[in-house]
Amino acid sequence: MHEPSAGRWESVDALTAETRRFVAATEAMMASTARHLSEGVENLRLKAIIHELPDFLYVKDRDSRFVFANAVTVASLGLKSTEEIAGKRDFDLFEFEAACRHFDIEQQIMATGEARVDMEETVVLPGTVKPVCRLTSKIPLRNDRGEIVGLIGLSRDITERKLQEDLHRGQAKLLEMIARNEPLPMILEALVLMIEAQLTGIDGSVLLLDGEGTRLYHGAAPNLPGGYSRLIDGVTIGPKVGSCGTAAWRGQPVIVEDVMSDPLWEDFRALVAPFGFRSCWSTPIATSENNVLGTFALYSRQVRRPTEHEMKLVALATHIAGIAIERKRVDDRIHFMAHHDDLTGLPNRAFLKERLANILDQARRNGRKVTVAYLDLDNFKDVNDGSGHAAGDEVLKEIASRMANSIRASDMVVRLGGDEFLVVLVHQSSHDAGINRRLRELQKAINRPMRGGGSDITITSSIGVAAFPVDGATPEELLANADRAMYRAKQLGRNTLQHHDGDSSGLGMPRGEQEELHQAITCDQLFLEYQPQVDVATGRITGVEALVRWNHPAKGRVPPVNFIPLAEETGLIVPLGLWVLNEACRQARSWQDMGLAPVTVAVNVSAKQFADPDFASHVAEALERNRLQSRWLELEVTESVVMQNAERALAMMEQLRAIGVRLSIDDFGSGYSSLAALKTFPFDRLKMDRSLVEALPGDKTAVAIASAVISLAQTLKLSVLAEGVETDAQMDFLRHAHCEEAQGYHFSKPVSPEELSRMLQTRRP
Repeated sequence: MHEPSAGRWESVDALTAETRRFVAATEAMMASTARHLSEGVENLRLKAIIHELPDFLYVKDRDSRFVFANAVTVASLGLKSTEEIAGKRDFDLFEFEAACRHFDIEQQIMATGEARVDMEETVVLPGTVKPVCRLTSKIPLRNDRGEIVGLIGLSRDITERKLQEDLHRGQAKLLEMIARNEPLPMILEALVLMIEAQLTGIDGSVLLLDGEGTRLYHGAAPNLPGGYSRLIDGVTIGPKVGSCGTAAWRGQPVIVEDVMSDPLWEDFRALVAPFGFRSCWSTPIATSENNVLGTFALYSRQVRRPTEHEMKLVALATHIAGIAIERKRVDDRIHFMAHHDDLTGLPNRAFLKERLANILDQARRNGRKVTVAYLDLDNFKDVNDGSGHAAGDEVLKEIASRMANSIRASDMVVRLGGDEFLVVLVHQSSHDAGINRRLRELQKAINRPMRGGGSDITITSSIGVAAFPVDGATPEELLANADRAMYRAKQLGRNTLQHHDGDSSGLGMPRGEQEELHQAITCDQLFLEYQPQVDVATGRITGVEALVRWNHPAKGRVPPVNFIPLAEETGLIVPLGLWVLNEACRQARSWQDMGLAPVTVAVNVSAKQFADPDFASHVAEALERNRLQSRWLELEVTESVVMQNAERALAMMEQLRAIGVRLSIDDFGSGYSSLAALKTFPFDRLKMDRSLVEALPGDKTAVAIASAVISLAQTLKLSVLAEGVETDAQMDFLRHAHCEEAQGYHFSKPVSPEELSRMLQTRRP
């Protein structure tokens, strides 16, 4: 073989070196590629982790512009992708004031190089209304040379944690309020506000069940419309009375998703509709023995069911409310026992000492009188000796009950001890008539025979009377003078009534005024004026209201407010009312005989007239005597008249309906107005009270109540008449609210029959 030449070997060595360099370069390139690939994988993994973080993470430049933000930050700001946020500032995303606060803090951090750690901030995120609470840290970001080029922000949503903290603090505060025995309305309002703060778009309400367990009354509803709260105040519970009335009836939670379709709200939809509520969830507040104390309800303006979280809050609220209400009842019971007589349940001397001083202060400020009557039972010792102390106790309880039932709500009966009682009569004016008559009626109630010890017992009484301020300016003076007058009644033969200093004329209406009013009724001194009632849509007269006036021969024209109360006190209201009824029927027939188109004439009916068993007969006689068809007569009664004795009132109204006259409920919307009255009694028309109308349309609460009343009446197929209309604005509201009729000075003041005849010719006031 031939050996290779030296040059050939040099070529091979050169090639080998080149190969080695290539291999080395290739290895280096592969190593670099592997390193970059590894770094890329790490970057992707880190980026994925950052976007998976539940906390907010973002980077901003020196001008507080976003450079980067993780996915949860982008989503919270209402953006769709991370690319959208680049270059934006807080001024592009938040309200100006909030953006300014963020900007000022960030610029200070980048100017000083000092981080801000764990700042609590409240933020309203774009597209939301409820603020969220965040714990935020912001740290300056530096480059390789240590220069600050921006900042890093890290935030955590602590809204739920703060809500829980607020809830725990609220519970502690409520328990402290209960322990300090603060007023129950304040406790219940704080409870409702605490629950509302945990929720969005929810209004809460507490209703309290009365002692009889039949009606729900307002407890607390700080954010419910006041008009709605007043309309449901006093609602009677039952198997189909909305959410709360039904929950109290069943003793179980009632969840109504849609009040506009649920049958439980059938009778109340017209009432709730103007206020915009669509769902209502009510839970009974109960004792440990499951005795219902009231209800806790949540209202939403959305059609939905409550969440599990919401029901947990309701359970907490009903538990705390139950504690507060039971505590209040125990305290009330203790207070009652300290201030009331064990045997009769009447207030005792301790209560009298507190209450009478306040009554006299109010009377002094308002220029009113107060009468105290010291009452001692005659020969009561004979009952104890002859029939035993047990029989004597029963007699005392019966007499206490009769006395309590014989006085008005503003008056008071006190048992001083033994067989001695005190009656406090608060005058409704500086010249309250009929005090003597009322005391005589009280004596008659005591005198009625009763059973005791197996036999009939008749008790009489001696009464001494003193009046503030004439007979004493202090409770002590009045009691002493009434006591002296009572002893004089004993000396004069018992079973009699004496006034202090022998003033037997009494505090009732002067005899002369009674005779004058009686003479006015019998001697043609009274006359009627008529106020037109018009159709709201057309302005045409649809009816009139008859209003009585007194033309006194010496005093001239006497306003009704000066003689109607006197007629009520003396019983003269019955003949006066009959005169008005007959005269109104006569005049209505007279207009028809003149060829004028018939109109309905409305006549007010007093409580005493309505309680007269013969009243329906009197109405029938007046119609027959004046040849007036019954459909042209309307009788107006107030809610208080029919609610005094609902069973008797319903029977009377059925008799009147059988005759064919129309019935209207007067003064609806003034003070307490009961939905039960509209459902129970056969009314044809509802008259909305002037005190409500005069607030329209400026008062939002009055607008809500009036709208609800009109809507409710129309649902019950009652016509609605608004009283006291005086302005164009009120008329515009009534027209838009679809109120059918109106009455007031906007159309005409009350006028004479002759003036009304001229109006009826055109059917316009």
